[in-house]
Amino acid sequence: MPSETTAEHDARVVNSGPHDHVNPSDIAVGVIIGRTSEFFDFFVYAIASVIVFPKLVFPYADPLTGTLYSFGIFALAFAARPFGSAIFMAIDRAYGKGTKLTLALFLLGSSTVAMGFLPSYESIGDWAAVVLMALRIMQGLALAGAWDGLASLLALNVPDNRRGWYAMIPQLGAPIGLLVASALFAFFVSNLSTDDFYDWGWRYPFYVAFAINVVALFARLRIVVTPEYERLFQAKELQPATIGATLREEGRHVAVGAFAPLASFALFHMVTVFPLSWIFLYTRDQPARFLTVEALGAVAFAGAVLLSGVLADRIGRRTLLMGCAVAIAVFSGFAPQLLDGGLAGETLFMLTGFVLLGLSFGQSSGAVAASFSMAFRYTGSAVTSDLAWLFGAGFAPLAALLLATHFGLIAAGAYLLSGAVATLLALRLNAHWDLRNG
Repeated sequence: MPSETTAEHDARVVNSGPHDHVNPSDIAVGVIIGRTSEFFDFFVYAIASVIVFPKLVFPYADPLTGTLYSFGIFALAFAARPFGSAIFMAIDRAYGKGTKLTLALFLLGSSTVAMGFLPSYESIGDWAAVVLMALRIMQGLALAGAWDGLASLLALNVPDNRRGWYAMIPQLGAPIGLLVASALFAFFVSNLSTDDFYDWGWRYPFYVAFAINVVALFARLRIVVTPEYERLFQAKELQPATIGATLREEGRHVAVGAFAPLASFALFHMVTVFPLSWIFLYTRDQPARFLTVEALGAVAFAGAVLLSGVLADRIGRRTLLMGCAVAIAVFSGFAPQLLDGGLAGETLFMLTGFVLLGLSFGQSSGAVAASFSMAFRYTGSAVTSDLAWLFGAGFAPLAALLLATHFGLIAAGAYLLSGAVATLLALRLNAHWDLRNG
Protein backbone atom coordinates (compact mmCIF):
# COMPACT_ATOMS: atom_id res chain seq x y z
CA MET A 1 0.00 0.00 0.00
CA PRO A 2 1.56 3.36 -1.04
CA SER A 3 2.54 5.60 1.86
CA GLU A 4 0.37 8.59 2.65
CA THR A 5 1.65 12.07 1.80
CA THR A 6 1.37 15.00 4.20
CA ALA A 7 -1.24 16.62 1.96
CA GLU A 8 -3.29 13.40 1.92
CA HIS A 9 -3.07 13.21 5.69
CA ASP A 10 -4.33 16.79 6.05
CA ALA A 11 -7.19 16.09 3.66
CA ARG A 12 -8.06 12.90 5.53
CA VAL A 13 -8.24 14.81 8.81
CA VAL A 14 -10.74 17.21 7.26
CA ASN A 15 -12.90 14.26 6.18
CA SER A 16 -12.62 12.28 9.40
CA GLY A 17 -15.47 11.78 11.82
CA PRO A 18 -19.17 11.22 11.36
CA HIS A 19 -19.30 13.37 8.22
CA ASP A 20 -16.76 11.48 6.15
CA HIS A 21 -19.31 10.63 3.47
CA VAL A 22 -18.86 12.72 0.34
CA ASN A 23 -21.94 13.09 -1.85
CA PRO A 24 -22.02 13.94 -5.56
CA SER A 25 -22.27 17.67 -4.80
CA ASP A 26 -19.00 17.52 -2.84
CA ILE A 27 -17.33 15.60 -5.65
CA ALA A 28 -18.66 18.15 -8.16
CA VAL A 29 -17.04 21.02 -6.27
CA GLY A 30 -13.68 19.24 -6.27
CA VAL A 31 -14.01 18.46 -9.97
CA ILE A 32 -14.89 22.06 -10.92
CA ILE A 33 -12.02 23.53 -8.89
CA GLY A 34 -9.58 21.04 -10.37
CA ARG A 35 -10.65 21.62 -13.96
CA THR A 36 -10.73 25.39 -13.48
CA SER A 37 -7.09 25.37 -12.37
CA GLU A 38 -6.08 23.35 -15.44
CA PHE A 39 -7.97 25.53 -17.90
CA PHE A 40 -6.81 28.75 -16.24
CA ASP A 41 -3.21 27.65 -16.79
CA PHE A 42 -4.13 26.71 -20.36
CA PHE A 43 -5.75 30.05 -21.22
CA VAL A 44 -3.10 32.17 -19.52
CA TYR A 45 -0.52 30.57 -21.78
CA ALA A 46 -2.79 30.72 -24.85
CA ILE A 47 -3.42 34.45 -24.47
CA ALA A 48 0.27 35.17 -23.84
CA SER A 49 1.18 33.11 -26.91
CA VAL A 50 -0.63 35.71 -29.00
CA ILE A 51 0.01 39.07 -27.35
CA VAL A 52 3.26 38.51 -25.40
CA PHE A 53 5.58 35.74 -26.56
CA PRO A 54 5.91 36.78 -30.23
CA LYS A 55 7.27 40.13 -29.11
CA LEU A 56 9.18 38.91 -26.03
CA VAL A 57 10.74 35.72 -27.45
CA PHE A 58 10.73 36.30 -31.21
CA PRO A 59 11.23 40.07 -31.68
CA TYR A 60 13.46 39.46 -34.72
CA ALA A 61 10.54 37.94 -36.68
CA ASP A 62 7.60 39.75 -38.24
CA PRO A 63 4.38 39.59 -36.16
CA LEU A 64 2.84 36.74 -38.18
CA THR A 65 5.96 34.59 -38.14
CA GLY A 66 6.49 35.25 -34.44
CA THR A 67 2.92 34.17 -33.71
CA LEU A 68 3.33 31.01 -35.79
CA TYR A 69 6.51 30.18 -33.85
CA SER A 70 4.60 30.77 -30.63
CA PHE A 71 1.75 28.50 -31.76
CA GLY A 72 4.32 25.82 -32.60
CA ILE A 73 5.50 25.91 -28.98
CA PHE A 74 1.84 25.95 -27.90
CA ALA A 75 1.40 22.52 -29.52
CA LEU A 76 4.25 20.95 -27.53
CA ALA A 77 2.13 20.52 -24.40
CA PHE A 78 -0.40 18.43 -26.31
CA ALA A 79 2.33 16.28 -27.85
CA ALA A 80 3.77 15.70 -24.36
CA ARG A 81 0.50 14.63 -22.75
CA PRO A 82 0.56 10.94 -23.80
CA PHE A 83 4.08 10.64 -22.36
CA GLY A 84 2.89 12.36 -19.19
CA SER A 85 0.12 9.81 -18.83
CA ALA A 86 2.62 6.95 -19.09
CA ILE A 87 4.92 8.52 -16.47
CA PHE A 88 2.24 9.48 -13.97
CA MET A 89 0.24 6.28 -14.34
CA ALA A 90 3.41 4.45 -13.29
CA ILE A 91 3.73 6.80 -10.30
CA ASP A 92 0.06 6.16 -9.49
CA ARG A 93 0.54 2.38 -9.48
CA ALA A 94 3.70 2.59 -7.37
CA TYR A 95 2.95 5.37 -4.90
CA GLY A 96 -0.79 6.14 -5.09
CA LYS A 97 -2.97 8.90 -6.42
CA GLY A 98 -2.14 11.37 -3.67
CA THR A 99 1.53 11.34 -4.61
CA LYS A 100 0.69 11.43 -8.30
CA LEU A 101 -1.63 14.44 -7.96
CA THR A 102 0.74 16.29 -5.64
CA LEU A 103 3.66 15.88 -8.05
CA ALA A 104 1.57 16.67 -11.13
CA LEU A 105 -0.02 19.82 -9.76
CA PHE A 106 3.26 21.00 -8.26
CA LEU A 107 4.89 20.53 -11.67
CA LEU A 108 1.98 22.27 -13.41
CA GLY A 109 1.99 25.22 -11.03
CA SER A 110 5.78 25.52 -11.01
CA SER A 111 6.15 25.41 -14.79
CA THR A 112 3.35 27.92 -15.23
CA VAL A 113 4.63 30.38 -12.64
CA ALA A 114 8.17 29.97 -14.03
CA MET A 115 6.87 31.36 -17.32
CA GLY A 116 6.14 34.53 -15.42
CA PHE A 117 9.89 34.89 -14.85
CA LEU A 118 10.82 34.15 -18.47
CA PRO A 119 13.71 36.38 -19.63
CA SER A 120 13.31 38.12 -22.96
CA TYR A 121 15.24 37.52 -26.17
CA GLU A 122 17.17 40.70 -25.49
CA SER A 123 18.42 39.19 -22.23
CA ILE A 124 19.40 35.63 -23.20
CA GLY A 125 18.88 35.39 -26.96
CA ASP A 126 17.57 32.15 -28.43
CA TRP A 127 17.67 30.53 -25.00
CA ALA A 128 14.42 32.35 -24.26
CA ALA A 129 12.66 30.13 -26.81
CA VAL A 130 14.43 27.02 -25.48
CA VAL A 131 13.33 27.76 -21.91
CA LEU A 132 9.77 28.45 -23.04
CA MET A 133 9.70 25.16 -24.96
CA ALA A 134 10.95 23.23 -21.92
CA LEU A 135 8.35 24.85 -19.63
CA ARG A 136 5.58 24.17 -22.14
CA ILE A 137 6.54 20.49 -22.32
CA MET A 138 6.51 20.36 -18.52
CA GLN A 139 3.00 21.82 -18.57
CA GLY A 140 1.86 19.07 -20.92
CA LEU A 141 3.39 16.31 -18.82
CA ALA A 142 1.78 17.78 -15.69
CA LEU A 143 -1.65 18.18 -17.28
CA ALA A 144 -1.64 14.48 -18.11
CA GLY A 145 -0.64 13.65 -14.55
CA ALA A 146 -3.43 15.82 -13.19
CA TRP A 147 -5.98 13.29 -14.49
CA ASP A 148 -7.63 12.16 -11.26
CA GLY A 149 -10.62 10.03 -12.23
CA LEU A 150 -12.96 12.30 -10.28
CA ALA A 151 -15.21 12.75 -13.30
CA SER A 152 -15.61 8.98 -13.44
CA LEU A 153 -16.26 8.86 -9.70
CA LEU A 154 -18.88 11.54 -10.12
CA ALA A 155 -20.60 9.68 -12.96
CA LEU A 156 -20.71 6.49 -10.91
CA ASN A 157 -22.43 8.19 -7.97
CA VAL A 158 -25.44 9.77 -9.69
CA PRO A 159 -28.81 8.46 -10.91
CA ASP A 160 -28.93 7.16 -14.48
CA ASN A 161 -31.39 9.89 -15.52
CA ARG A 162 -28.96 12.59 -14.34
CA ARG A 163 -25.77 11.38 -15.99
CA GLY A 164 -25.87 14.08 -18.66
CA TRP A 165 -26.15 16.80 -16.03
CA TYR A 166 -23.23 15.50 -13.99
CA ALA A 167 -21.15 14.74 -17.10
CA MET A 168 -21.08 18.46 -17.94
CA ILE A 169 -19.87 19.52 -14.48
CA PRO A 170 -16.15 18.93 -15.15
CA GLN A 171 -16.47 20.95 -18.36
CA LEU A 172 -17.49 24.06 -16.43
CA GLY A 173 -13.81 24.50 -15.59
CA ALA A 174 -13.16 25.68 -19.16
CA PRO A 175 -15.45 28.75 -19.23
CA ILE A 176 -14.53 29.68 -15.65
CA GLY A 177 -10.83 29.44 -16.43
CA LEU A 178 -11.30 31.45 -19.63
CA LEU A 179 -13.32 34.12 -17.84
CA VAL A 180 -10.68 34.66 -15.14
CA ALA A 181 -7.71 34.55 -17.54
CA SER A 182 -9.32 36.92 -20.07
CA ALA A 183 -10.41 39.35 -17.36
CA LEU A 184 -6.94 39.42 -15.81
CA PHE A 185 -5.19 40.12 -19.10
CA ALA A 186 -7.83 42.67 -20.11
CA PHE A 187 -7.28 44.51 -16.81
CA PHE A 188 -3.51 44.72 -17.19
CA VAL A 189 -3.62 45.59 -20.90
CA SER A 190 -6.15 48.36 -20.24
CA ASN A 191 -4.54 49.91 -17.18
CA LEU A 192 -0.83 49.75 -17.94
CA SER A 193 1.30 51.49 -20.50
CA THR A 194 2.62 49.32 -23.31
CA ASP A 195 6.13 49.36 -21.82
CA ASP A 196 4.92 48.41 -18.34
CA PHE A 197 2.70 45.64 -19.66
CA TYR A 198 5.51 44.00 -21.64
CA ASP A 199 7.99 44.60 -18.84
CA TRP A 200 6.05 43.14 -15.89
CA GLY A 201 2.26 43.35 -16.24
CA TRP A 202 1.83 40.22 -18.37
CA ARG A 203 3.62 38.15 -15.73
CA TYR A 204 1.01 38.47 -12.96
CA PRO A 205 -1.57 36.02 -14.39
CA PHE A 206 1.14 33.35 -14.36
CA TYR A 207 1.81 34.01 -10.68
CA VAL A 208 -1.90 33.66 -9.89
CA ALA A 209 -1.83 30.19 -11.44
CA PHE A 210 0.31 28.76 -8.66
CA ALA A 211 -2.12 29.88 -5.93
CA ILE A 212 -5.06 28.40 -7.83
CA ASN A 213 -3.23 25.09 -8.21
CA VAL A 214 -2.63 24.86 -4.45
CA VAL A 215 -6.37 25.23 -3.81
CA ALA A 216 -7.11 22.70 -6.55
CA LEU A 217 -4.71 20.17 -5.08
CA PHE A 218 -6.36 20.19 -1.67
CA ALA A 219 -9.85 20.09 -3.21
CA ARG A 220 -8.93 16.97 -5.16
CA LEU A 221 -7.14 15.24 -2.32
CA ARG A 222 -10.19 15.76 -0.14
CA ILE A 223 -12.09 13.44 -2.49
CA VAL A 224 -9.24 11.00 -3.20
CA VAL A 225 -8.95 10.03 0.48
CA THR A 226 -12.66 9.34 0.97
CA PRO A 227 -13.95 5.79 1.63
CA GLU A 228 -16.06 5.96 -1.56
CA TYR A 229 -12.99 6.60 -3.70
CA GLU A 230 -10.99 3.85 -1.99
CA ARG A 231 -13.87 1.38 -2.39
CA LEU A 232 -14.13 2.06 -6.12
CA PHE A 233 -10.35 1.85 -6.41
CA GLN A 234 -10.30 -1.58 -4.78
CA ALA A 235 -13.14 -2.67 -7.08
CA LYS A 236 -10.91 -1.71 -10.04
CA GLU A 237 -13.24 1.11 -11.13
CA LEU A 238 -10.46 3.67 -10.64
CA GLN A 239 -7.30 1.57 -10.76
CA PRO A 240 -4.73 2.56 -13.38
CA ALA A 241 -3.85 -0.12 -15.90
CA THR A 242 -0.73 0.00 -18.04
CA ILE A 243 -1.12 1.96 -21.26
CA GLY A 244 0.10 -1.00 -23.31
CA ALA A 245 -2.54 -3.31 -21.88
CA THR A 246 -5.21 -0.66 -22.31
CA LEU A 247 -4.38 -0.17 -25.99
CA ARG A 248 -4.31 -3.93 -26.60
CA GLU A 249 -7.68 -4.51 -24.97
CA GLU A 250 -9.48 -1.24 -25.68
CA GLY A 251 -7.58 0.27 -28.61
CA ARG A 252 -10.70 0.41 -30.76
CA HIS A 253 -12.59 2.50 -28.22
CA VAL A 254 -9.55 4.71 -27.60
CA ALA A 255 -9.32 5.45 -31.33
CA VAL A 256 -13.01 6.30 -31.66
CA GLY A 257 -12.98 8.30 -28.44
CA ALA A 258 -10.05 10.36 -29.67
CA PHE A 259 -11.97 11.47 -32.76
CA ALA A 260 -15.48 11.76 -31.33
CA PRO A 261 -14.93 15.21 -29.76
CA LEU A 262 -12.93 16.72 -32.65
CA ALA A 263 -15.72 19.11 -33.66
CA SER A 264 -15.89 20.45 -30.14
CA PHE A 265 -12.13 20.67 -29.66
CA ALA A 266 -11.55 22.33 -33.03
CA LEU A 267 -14.28 24.87 -32.26
CA PHE A 268 -12.71 25.34 -28.82
CA HIS A 269 -9.69 27.00 -30.41
CA MET A 270 -11.62 28.67 -33.21
CA VAL A 271 -13.46 30.84 -30.68
CA THR A 272 -10.70 31.32 -28.10
CA VAL A 273 -7.11 31.37 -29.38
CA PHE A 274 -7.44 31.80 -33.15
CA PRO A 275 -9.77 34.86 -33.15
CA LEU A 276 -7.46 36.70 -30.75
CA SER A 277 -4.51 36.10 -33.09
CA TRP A 278 -6.47 37.24 -36.14
CA ILE A 279 -7.75 40.40 -34.46
CA PHE A 280 -4.31 41.17 -33.05
CA LEU A 281 -2.53 40.68 -36.37
CA TYR A 282 -4.98 41.89 -39.00
CA THR A 283 -7.22 44.55 -37.45
CA ARG A 284 -6.73 47.76 -35.54
CA ASP A 285 -8.82 46.57 -32.61
CA GLN A 286 -7.22 46.83 -29.21
CA PRO A 287 -6.61 43.44 -27.55
CA ALA A 288 -8.25 44.67 -24.33
CA ARG A 289 -11.58 45.13 -26.10
CA PHE A 290 -11.48 41.68 -27.65
CA LEU A 291 -10.43 40.10 -24.37
CA THR A 292 -13.47 41.73 -22.78
CA VAL A 293 -15.69 40.27 -25.51
CA GLU A 294 -14.04 36.91 -24.88
CA ALA A 295 -14.77 37.17 -21.15
CA LEU A 296 -18.43 37.88 -21.93
CA GLY A 297 -18.40 34.96 -24.34
CA ALA A 298 -17.15 32.76 -21.51
CA VAL A 299 -20.37 33.56 -19.62
CA ALA A 300 -22.42 32.37 -22.60
CA PHE A 301 -20.11 29.36 -22.81
CA ALA A 302 -20.86 28.43 -19.19
CA GLY A 303 -24.61 28.84 -19.70
CA ALA A 304 -24.53 26.56 -22.74
CA VAL A 305 -22.51 23.94 -20.84
CA LEU A 306 -25.22 23.90 -18.17
CA LEU A 307 -27.91 23.62 -20.86
CA SER A 308 -26.08 20.66 -22.41
CA GLY A 309 -26.62 18.69 -19.20
CA VAL A 310 -30.37 19.25 -19.38
CA LEU A 311 -30.59 18.39 -23.08
CA ALA A 312 -28.39 15.29 -22.78
CA ASP A 313 -30.69 13.83 -20.12
CA ARG A 314 -33.73 14.51 -22.29
CA ILE A 315 -32.60 13.49 -25.78
CA GLY A 316 -29.43 11.47 -25.12
CA ARG A 317 -25.77 12.43 -25.21
CA ARG A 318 -25.00 10.92 -28.63
CA THR A 319 -28.01 12.63 -30.22
CA LEU A 320 -26.95 15.97 -28.75
CA LEU A 321 -23.34 15.58 -29.91
CA MET A 322 -24.39 14.61 -33.42
CA GLY A 323 -26.77 17.57 -33.62
CA CYS A 324 -24.00 19.88 -32.41
CA ALA A 325 -21.57 18.47 -34.97
CA VAL A 326 -24.05 19.25 -37.75
CA ALA A 327 -24.57 22.77 -36.36
CA ILE A 328 -20.79 23.31 -36.16
CA ALA A 329 -20.49 22.19 -39.79
CA VAL A 330 -23.06 24.81 -40.79
CA PHE A 331 -21.33 27.41 -38.59
CA SER A 332 -18.00 26.69 -40.29
CA GLY A 333 -19.41 27.71 -43.67
CA PHE A 334 -19.95 31.37 -42.84
CA ALA A 335 -18.96 32.30 -39.31
CA PRO A 336 -15.17 32.83 -39.55
CA GLN A 337 -15.72 35.59 -42.11
CA LEU A 338 -17.52 37.55 -39.40
CA LEU A 339 -14.14 38.29 -37.83
CA ASP A 340 -13.64 40.86 -40.59
CA GLY A 341 -17.03 42.42 -39.82
CA GLY A 342 -16.02 44.86 -37.10
CA LEU A 343 -17.27 44.79 -33.53
CA ALA A 344 -20.74 43.55 -34.49
CA GLY A 345 -19.35 40.70 -36.58
CA GLU A 346 -16.78 39.73 -33.96
CA THR A 347 -19.40 39.72 -31.20
CA LEU A 348 -21.85 37.63 -33.25
CA PHE A 349 -19.10 35.17 -34.13
CA MET A 350 -17.98 34.84 -30.52
CA LEU A 351 -21.40 34.50 -28.91
CA THR A 352 -22.71 32.04 -31.49
CA GLY A 353 -19.50 30.06 -31.37
CA PHE A 354 -19.44 29.93 -27.58
CA VAL A 355 -23.05 28.71 -27.39
CA LEU A 356 -22.31 25.92 -29.86
CA LEU A 357 -19.09 25.15 -28.02
CA GLY A 358 -20.85 24.91 -24.67
CA LEU A 359 -23.51 22.54 -25.97
CA SER A 360 -20.96 20.22 -27.58
CA PHE A 361 -18.05 20.55 -25.15
CA GLY A 362 -20.37 20.04 -22.20
CA GLN A 363 -20.87 16.37 -23.16
CA SER A 364 -17.76 15.63 -25.23
CA SER A 365 -15.69 14.09 -22.44
CA GLY A 366 -18.15 11.26 -21.83
CA ALA A 367 -19.00 10.45 -25.42
CA VAL A 368 -17.30 7.07 -25.48
CA ALA A 369 -16.02 6.58 -21.89
CA ALA A 370 -18.93 4.28 -21.03
CA SER A 371 -17.74 1.86 -23.71
CA PHE A 372 -14.60 0.97 -21.75
CA SER A 373 -14.64 -2.15 -19.63
CA MET A 374 -14.35 -1.54 -15.89
CA ALA A 375 -10.71 -2.62 -15.59
CA PHE A 376 -9.54 -0.17 -18.28
CA ARG A 377 -11.96 2.72 -17.82
CA TYR A 378 -9.62 4.92 -15.79
CA THR A 379 -6.56 4.63 -18.04
CA GLY A 380 -8.62 4.39 -21.22
CA SER A 381 -10.39 7.65 -20.45
CA ALA A 382 -7.08 9.37 -19.69
CA VAL A 383 -5.37 8.20 -22.88
CA THR A 384 -8.44 9.03 -24.96
CA SER A 385 -8.47 12.55 -23.54
CA ASP A 386 -4.76 13.01 -24.32
CA LEU A 387 -5.17 11.91 -27.92
CA ALA A 388 -8.36 13.89 -28.46
CA TRP A 389 -6.68 17.11 -27.31
CA LEU A 390 -3.62 16.33 -29.45
CA PHE A 391 -5.55 15.63 -32.66
CA GLY A 392 -8.34 18.13 -32.15
CA ALA A 393 -6.66 21.02 -30.38
CA GLY A 394 -2.89 20.86 -30.31
CA PHE A 395 -2.26 22.22 -33.78
CA ALA A 396 -5.59 23.99 -34.30
CA PRO A 397 -4.40 27.60 -33.74
CA LEU A 398 -1.33 27.04 -35.93
CA ALA A 399 -3.28 25.34 -38.74
CA ALA A 400 -6.16 27.82 -38.65
CA LEU A 401 -3.87 30.86 -38.75
CA LEU A 402 -1.78 29.42 -41.58
CA LEU A 403 -4.87 28.53 -43.63
CA ALA A 404 -6.62 31.85 -43.01
CA THR A 405 -3.49 33.86 -43.84
CA HIS A 406 -2.83 32.11 -47.15
CA PHE A 407 -6.35 31.25 -48.31
CA GLY A 408 -8.69 33.53 -46.36
CA LEU A 409 -10.94 33.02 -43.38
CA ILE A 410 -13.09 30.57 -45.32
CA ALA A 411 -10.17 28.13 -45.20
CA ALA A 412 -10.21 28.26 -41.39
CA GLY A 413 -13.88 27.32 -41.66
CA ALA A 414 -12.90 24.32 -43.77
CA TYR A 415 -10.58 23.19 -40.98
CA LEU A 416 -13.46 23.41 -38.53
CA LEU A 417 -15.67 21.48 -40.95
CA SER A 418 -13.17 18.62 -41.02
CA GLY A 419 -13.50 18.31 -37.24
CA ALA A 420 -17.29 18.15 -37.47
CA VAL A 421 -17.10 15.40 -40.10
CA ALA A 422 -14.66 13.41 -37.94
CA THR A 423 -17.04 13.65 -34.97
CA LEU A 424 -20.03 12.45 -36.98
CA LEU A 425 -18.08 9.49 -38.37
CA ALA A 426 -16.70 8.52 -34.96
CA LEU A 427 -20.10 8.68 -33.25
CA ARG A 428 -21.70 6.69 -36.05
CA LEU A 429 -18.98 4.04 -35.82
CA ASN A 430 -19.23 3.86 -32.04
CA ALA A 431 -23.01 3.46 -32.24
CA HIS A 432 -22.56 0.61 -34.73
CA TRP A 433 -20.13 -1.18 -32.40
CA ASP A 434 -22.41 -0.68 -29.39
CA LEU A 435 -25.34 -2.18 -31.26
CA ARG A 436 -23.27 -5.07 -32.54
CA ASN A 437 -21.92 -5.81 -29.07
CA GLY A 438 -25.31 -5.45 -27.43
